[in-house]
Amino acid sequence: MAPSPQQPTPQRPSAPAGADQMYDNEMPSTNQLKDILTESVQIGAAAGGIGMLVGAGAGILRSAPPTLFALFAGLQWFGLGSTYIASRGLLWHAWGGRENMSSSDLVKASGAAGGVSGMVGGMFRGPSNIIPGILFFGTLATSSTYLSERLKRGSNESEPKAKAKTGWLDSKWSPMKRLSDEEYEEKLEEKILRINAEIAIIDENIAALRASGSKSSKPSGQDSK
Repeated sequence: MAPSPQQPTPQRPSAPAGADQMYDNEMPSTNQLKDILTESVQIGAAAGGIGMLVGAGAGILRSAPPTLFALFAGLQWFGLGSTYIASRGLLWHAWGGRENMSSSDLVKASGAAGGVSGMVGGMFRGPSNIIPGILFFGTLATSSTYLSERLKRGSNESEPKAKAKTGWLDSKWSPMKRLSDEEYEEKLEEKILRINAEIAIIDENIAALRASGSKSSKPSGQDSK
């Protein structure tokens, strides 16, 4: 019996060449994680310092131990600030970096980071405060980032107008006025038409003088005969 032809074994389709590289690029490197961690700790420490002051004041007003209130509030504020900055930094990196993100993406990232921060803050006060913390801090971060982006956009749009009106010609007390290209062309056309009209009048006067000169020369020639 003739040997049966060997059927080719199915092979696994090869993945795209840049798939692994794209996945690696989505994961932050060690240096990037250090930068995110450093920034989150710094912002968290600043927020914790403010929280300690607020907590000490609240303890004094409530006739409670101010040290205990200061420590609790400082720890809570540190958790809020550090988790917000860390979550936002990780989202920025996952979405291509802040410089490559649109305004809506920045608002979404801030809202998600605010929700994570609110969840951590709610854990300090008990499980019943987790969902309200997520809603409150998520809404606060979203609205604040939205207003910030609107202000930046408005300032960027007003910068060219402000730069265009910084010369002394734009002052209302200046005797001269800055002309646009269209206005300058209209002025030139008016002057050209005026010059052409004056030339036509001069040509008519010259023709009239020549005609009168020729008429006056003819009678004098006849009288001499």
